[in-house]
Amino acid sequence: MSYPRYTDLVRALSANVPFVGPEEQERARGAPFAARLGANENNFGPSPKAVAAMQAEAREIWKYGDPSSHDLRAVLARAMDVTPRNILVGEGIDGLLGNLVRLLIAPGDPVVTSDGAYPTFAYHVAGFGGSLHRVPYRDDHEDLEALMARAAETRAKLVYVSNPDNPMGSWHRGASIASALERLPQGCLLLLDEAYLEFAPDGTAARIEAEDPRVIRMRTFSKAYGMAGARIGYAIGATDLIRNFDKIRNHFGMNRVAQAGALAALGDREWLDQTLERVAGARQKIGTIARENGLTPLPSAANFVAVDCGADGEFARRVLAALVARGIFVRMPFVAPQDRCIRISCGRDEELAALAHHLPDALAEARR
Repeated sequence: MSYPRYTDLVRALSANVPFVGPEEQERARGAPFAARLGANENNFGPSPKAVAAMQAEAREIWKYGDPSSHDLRAVLARAMDVTPRNILVGEGIDGLLGNLVRLLIAPGDPVVTSDGAYPTFAYHVAGFGGSLHRVPYRDDHEDLEALMARAAETRAKLVYVSNPDNPMGSWHRGASIASALERLPQGCLLLLDEAYLEFAPDGTAARIEAEDPRVIRMRTFSKAYGMAGARIGYAIGATDLIRNFDKIRNHFGMNRVAQAGALAALGDREWLDQTLERVAGARQKIGTIARENGLTPLPSAANFVAVDCGADGEFARRVLAALVARGIFVRMPFVAPQDRCIRISCGRDEELAALAHHLPDALAEARR
């Protein structure tokens, strides 16, 4: 009998994925969701200029996309006052994460992250055989001091921090990130995931030179720009680090339609500002809905709100299941004590109205 000869590493991994998509959940329940509030997508959508640019570019889809993303990198570099050599464009932050881990982590290499942080990062580390060391959250924030201490203890090659944080929506001031960087051990790289940065208060972005070899930052068009389905993100790092990605990345991985949309989105500041206002308003509405039902919304610098259900993770899971059964797609943190919360993405008025309508019954069911 013939069969694929899987690597020992792959044979040892469980067949799982970081998230079960809402489409799969809809198929399982046999009905669409009335409110899609679980994936931290931008429910307000992309700039109309981005949509028009992507529609026009669709006529050219017979061509491969520019493998260097030259035009997009040039515009991003000007906006961030860096050089194009400091910018790498990739298939969303998820794709960039996978390539960074592939670039740095061999089987057994130590990597440090927070226990309960973005699971796709841990998924990539496992896939390349890294040894993952986890640090608990402190007061619903990633614990910068503990992360750096564990990195020194394990001689880690890579430390992951998201700011603002997913899944809690908490954030550190940029000055705190810069200060923590001074405690990063020699030879360790700080991976700073800034997917939600546009939603955060002033002062959240750390002032770090692009050529600082200790840091790589990652941002995305999936959140504030409303282009999650386009799968386009970018990294900012030292020239040598960015150049080394060319050894292992998929050079034709970027969709040319997505590139065109991202360029147009960057040119529509009015739409971005309008989106940020809508997200801020939705965060307030989610907070109001939570408090009206006796729950506690946590402060958030992202396009979602973590809502403390007031008990343990088992109760929160019952609340989540009851909401999903009623057509309200939400998610929750995986690890205690953060799993006492459900996480609700910012949505349109009609979606939040559906949440407000069904939450009382979902809570009543969970308490039975």
